[in-house]
Amino acid sequence: MAKAPPSSPKGAAMVERSVVFPSQDLPTDPGVVTAFAQAAEDLGYSRVIVYDHVLGAVQEGRTPPLTAGYDETVPFHEPLTLLAFLSAVTSRIELATGVLVAPQRQTALLAKQAAEIAGLSGGRFALGIGVGWNHVEFEALGISFRDRAARMEEQIEVLRRLWRNPTVDFRGRFHRIDRAGLVPRPAQDIPILMGGRTTASLRRAARLADGFLFAFGGDETFRQLTELNEGVRQVGRDPADVPAEMYLSYGAGPESWAADRKRWTELGGARMAIRTSTSSAALLGLDVRPLTTVDDHIAAIEEFAQWWSANDPPISPDRQGGRHQCSNRRTDHPHAPTQRDPIRGSA
Repeated sequence: MAKAPPSSPKGAAMVERSVVFPSQDLPTDPGVVTAFAQAAEDLGYSRVIVYDHVLGAVQEGRTPPLTAGYDETVPFHEPLTLLAFLSAVTSRIELATGVLVAPQRQTALLAKQAAEIAGLSGGRFALGIGVGWNHVEFEALGISFRDRAARMEEQIEVLRRLWRNPTVDFRGRFHRIDRAGLVPRPAQDIPILMGGRTTASLRRAARLADGFLFAFGGDETFRQLTELNEGVRQVGRDPADVPAEMYLSYGAGPESWAADRKRWTELGGARMAIRTSTSSAALLGLDVRPLTTVDDHIAAIEEFAQWWSANDPPISPDRQGGRHQCSNRRTDHPHAPTQRDPIRGSA
């Protein structure tokens, strides 16, 4: 089976732009999620990213403590289900999990689900995975929290074997597959992206990943991109084979976007993803007006797309033919946006 090309072409001079689906802000409504995904596609975004939590948990009285900004009140879409739906209402934009907590999942079932989305989307799927942090969630799903990193490393090997081979005979620490296989298998390898913010996660990605997602931003991310690239070289790989993506907060505003884009490009980053979630902005200490409707979020990603295009470096003639051309915005869905005014609050 031929290996899929890296998510960002080797040697590409242009940083691509993606969008993070605002799972915490948009309801499970087919018109709403369709409107957002189609708007992102029509605006020329190359990838839509959906992140993951199966359960939220009460944080008080936990040992060890739960310190992240998500609790039992925060909504999350199930990413694989949502992306399967989005594969039917889009035609060009890549669909990615960013990240799915793989050690919580049965590996053979995850391989099957990923292969199905890849097939239904025409190969537009990338599987972003991470080890997770919510021990309450692991316990509820009947999975050991302690050995999740080792389990995920083995999962990656099993996933690739199942996608590439008619039958698999595998015995490992966490998996036993006795001469069995997936039908149908994906037409090409599904890119496996990774995320995290520890040195261990960067070293793991340097060895095993087809890309990396930096979801936190700031100086930490720039430092860790350098660390990731150094780790990739140390294991004999090319950093272009592990393209890195950095998330930006819409609420930070153009001055911050410009500084981050300049630095990210200089360091060799491949993609940047705009995140419009008001909750994510609040975690960064940004004072932004809540984006309460799908129209608000679409207006935000349109503002960012216009800013991005206005600040693009000149395109050489040999790259003109490959640049994505934005099609006319769909207006036949029930939640088509009706206003285009910038809605960012003060940063």
